[in-house]
Amino acid sequence: MSQTRPSIFYLDFLRCIAAIAVVLIHVLGPWRHLWGLAPMDQWMAATGYNALSRWAVPVFMMITGALLLSDNRPFVFKDYISRRLLKVVVPFIGWTLIYSIASGWTQTGFSQELFTETLTGSPREPAWYHLWFFYDFIPLYFVIPLLGPILAKLDRERIKLIICAWMLLTLMHWLHVDTPLRQNLILYSGYLILGWFLFNRDNNNEVKWWVLAGCLALMINVTGSWWFSELKRGYSAYFMGYKSLNTVVIAAMLFVVAQKYADRIQGPLRRGISLVARYSLGIYLIHPLLLIPVRDLTKGVYGWFGSNWVGLPVITLATLLCALLLTMLLAKIPLVKRLVP
Repeated sequence: MSQTRPSIFYLDFLRCIAAIAVVLIHVLGPWRHLWGLAPMDQWMAATGYNALSRWAVPVFMMITGALLLSDNRPFVFKDYISRRLLKVVVPFIGWTLIYSIASGWTQTGFSQELFTETLTGSPREPAWYHLWFFYDFIPLYFVIPLLGPILAKLDRERIKLIICAWMLLTLMHWLHVDTPLRQNLILYSGYLILGWFLFNRDNNNEVKWWVLAGCLALMINVTGSWWFSELKRGYSAYFMGYKSLNTVVIAAMLFVVAQKYADRIQGPLRRGISLVARYSLGIYLIHPLLLIPVRDLTKGVYGWFGSNWVGLPVITLATLLCALLLTMLLAKIPLVKRLVP
């Protein structure tokens, strides 16, 4: 009989803030490309928030590595497929169909041609922008059962060497150095190892150094994005990559800071964080549907609530709450609940 791992609050905290960051990234999405069209301060707010929140997906991957690579139970193929792999494959297939239907709706009605084109093209590209995550995340579930026993056999010093080599590879990827190792499966697998490594050691003595490095990386993200956009005279995503060294450092910083301080959170706030964490995958899957009217309204709007510095977080939290309530509702419906595990 399978046993449920007890909740670890700092991982719940990380899931919660990562879910908020993902929603924020998608709320501000249309603004990124309004350089020169919207007032500069409103565009800078959107780009600034974007630069500060690109660690979200890597943090989700680190949590996966921390938990699944630390699972010492005997590997049983049938159980792994049913308990782990299908838990992400079923929602991916279901929401690909749902978003393919959504893509068929236009101002003049439903287009069977658009729906069919999106659905038949889904093996090559996502039906909706946020579903790209599954194309890289699902293959990691085939890596995890092989990676876990290897890490268990290696001593910590060799694992440090692997992490350093992976960080060097992310730097090379960031700088566009040509190498056959610049593959998504390798680059994202590194986050699994990093999450497992930080999860299974005492990082208290290194927190200050991670904070220093992470804050420096965040400053580079913000100022570099603004500067490169000025040079390009348009939105620059150079500092926004999930597979770049700056993002690795920021994600690791948040992981160790949460590990050290998250348990200080108590009371209703702690319960709220755990609730969002529990339904974080459902929130991720559902929230783009809620953003369809929001993204359309961005056209011709030059600052939410007078200022994007305020408006974007407000819309993010409102969208998150609606997505949470909808996820909780769907989770109570038999069969449908498999779409929001």
